[in-house]
Amino acid sequence: MHKIRKPFIVVMASIAAVILIGLAVMFFSLRATADGSRHVDFAVRSGSNLNSVTHRLAEANLIHSQFFFKLYMRMTGKANKIKFGIYDLTDGMSASKIAQALTSGKTKTVSITIAEGLHNRQIADLFVAKKFFASREEFMQFASKKSILDKYKIPAQSVEGYLFPDTYFLPQGYPKDKIIEHMIDHFYEKVKEVKNFPSDPRKVHEMVILSSIVEREAKKKEERPLIAAVFHNRLRDSEPLESCATVQYLFEKPKPRLFYKDLEVESPYNTYKVKGLPPGPIGSPGIAAINATVNPEKTDYKFFVLKGDDAHYFSKDFKEHNAAKKKYIGP
Repeated sequence: MHKIRKPFIVVMASIAAVILIGLAVMFFSLRATADGSRHVDFAVRSGSNLNSVTHRLAEANLIHSQFFFKLYMRMTGKANKIKFGIYDLTDGMSASKIAQALTSGKTKTVSITIAEGLHNRQIADLFVAKKFFASREEFMQFASKKSILDKYKIPAQSVEGYLFPDTYFLPQGYPKDKIIEHMIDHFYEKVKEVKNFPSDPRKVHEMVILSSIVEREAKKKEERPLIAAVFHNRLRDSEPLESCATVQYLFEKPKPRLFYKDLEVESPYNTYKVKGLPPGPIGSPGIAAINATVNPEKTDYKFFVLKGDDAHYFSKDFKEHNAAKKKYIGP
């Protein structure tokens, strides 16, 4: 047998020692930086890479070593799997826990509720308050992007009416155009429930316009098919819709009551003076208003007036309607 030379043993021992020391250093470098008492909302922006994320983790004192964190990410196959969003990290998380969080996609979300009937200016203000958009103007710019309008074949200047009312849970930092598209996708998913829903984009748009008016006029859910019928009958007979809701759309804040001078305003949205549908929706209709508009009640009603208890009195002719106005509103 050949004797193993002493220098070789020394070399191997030295290599083993270096490896052990390296592993020890790596182990200590990947441990938590503190006791977990400090929480950090860590944002991974769209397009961020491993280098930029690691640098910002170090700046936030969430990791000990950029070198060993990147090495760990590459060794575990996580280097290219970081997902954008806001993550709730603490200084008590080890590097492996941080890596798991950043690649899980389980981001910190913010809820935002869009009520039925809100128009884009009101929706914009809600998103600005939740810090998804910097200003109402920025939201309106994204809501008018030609690329989005073309994608969904919306024959209008904005997506007004297509931002479906619901509660959304969105990660902070979610791309602005994706927010708009997500809400429109939800609209098209929900209308699959509606019998006889049109497929032609122009018919869809006309339906959205009328549904938005029904949404703003109806106080009681069960009255929506009747209110829709009134407007369908008036459109059929080439009579003005005479909807107070379309006039209210022109004001920054809805007025408690409209006066005759308000009904004289010159605008294509003033359906007291202009026949047919207004140029666009006046808000985002919910599924009940959409269903009522597509499938209205079969009736000869052509007028309605609010009785004061959120219910309406419906009439077939102007004489009956005028009497109802005197009864419920006054001379």
